[in-house]
Amino acid sequence: MTLIALVLLAYLLGSVSFGVLASRIFHLPDPRSYGSKNPGATNVLRSGKKTAAAFTLLGDAGKGWVAVVLARYTGPITGGDMDATAPVALAVFLGHLFPVFLGFKGGKGVATALGVLLGFNPWMGLLSAAIWITVAAVWRISSLAALAAAGLAPIYAVFFLGLDARTLVVTVMSLLLIWRHKSNIASLLAGTEPRIGKQSAS
Repeated sequence: MTLIALVLLAYLLGSVSFGVLASRIFHLPDPRSYGSKNPGATNVLRSGKKTAAAFTLLGDAGKGWVAVVLARYTGPITGGDMDATAPVALAVFLGHLFPVFLGFKGGKGVATALGVLLGFNPWMGLLSAAIWITVAAVWRISSLAALAAAGLAPIYAVFFLGLDARTLVVTVMSLLLIWRHKSNIASLLAGTEPRIGKQSAS
C-alpha cells in the first residue's frame, strides 16, 4: 500500500459520520436538523439518547485512532517511518471536517482529534481528555472544554513528541478546531452558549 493510498483511505474513514449513523441506528432525527446542527456526540446527546451519543463519541474517536495505528504498522510497506502517521492523521481529521459523504459539511473534529492524539501517544491523548472532562464538569459547556483542550494540545505535543511532523499536525488540528468553534466563541462571549445535555427544542 502506498502512502497516497493510505492517506486517501484515512480521508474516507474520516468522512464516515458516526453521529449520522447513530441517529439512523437508534431511529433519531438527523443531528444536522436540530441543536447546533453538528453531527457530533454533544449534539446527538441533545436528542436525549445517551447510548447514541456514546456510540458517536467512540466511533468518531476510534476512526482517528485506527488511522494513526494503521499508518504506523504499515509504515514499512509504504516506505515511511513514524512520520508517515502525520499526513494520515491530518487526512482522517480533514475527512471528519469535510466529509465527501455529507457534501463536505462535517463536524468540528473534537472526538476525532482525541483519537489521533491517543494514536500518537496515549498519555498525550489521556491528558487532553482529562482537560476536556475537567472543564466540562466545572462549567458544563462542551465548546469551552474543547477550546481549552485544543489550546493546550500543541504544548503537550512538543513535550511528548518533540518538534516533528506530528507536532505540526497537532498544531494544525488545534487551529482548525478553534476556527470551527468561531460561532461558539461568539456565543460564549455573549453568554448564550448552551450547556451539555440540554435537549433540543426541535
